[in-house]
Amino acid sequence: MKKNGQKILMIACYLAAMLSCNNKKAEKMNTEIPKISDFPTGEENAVYAQYFTGKSYLATLTTNKDLNVPMANITFEPGCRNNWHRHTGGQILIVVGGEGLYQERGKRSRHLQLGDVVEIAAHVEHWHGATANSWFSHIGITCNPTINENVWLEAVTDKVFGEANDQIKK
Repeated sequence: MKKNGQKILMIACYLAAMLSCNNKKAEKMNTEIPKISDFPTGEENAVYAQYFTGKSYLATLTTNKDLNVPMANITFEPGCRNNWHRHTGGQILIVVGGEGLYQERGKRSRHLQLGDVVEIAAHVEHWHGATANSWFSHIGITCNPTINENVWLEAVTDKVFGEANDQIKK
């Protein structure tokens, strides 16, 4: 009887180990960036990482400086958002995938979905990013690029981000 008990214990340990490995593989597979739009995702946004909570990815879409219309596709992992900031020349966002949030300082947040357009006037303090549970991608268009600068401010707190996510449900 003792021998059978040891055998059962060994089999149980083996199965537990196998399930654990499979769960780790599943977790790893879930970290892959999903295709949420037809635009390229680009590379991890390391240059601006200090202004983001979470990971974002950047793909430059326009390169002809003579056209004077800088555009990029920015993709956010779930929960990722940028710091409060403003643009001296304004900005336009066009949602191309997933679900996101946009909020101007002192106002309610806005739930963003595919096809939404956000027109941000010059000097308006705001933040944008993915909802807590969805990847998010938007095209960012720099308005008035010859005078436009990003002015980065403080990080969006977990409280502000949580409240913005809670407003989606209402």
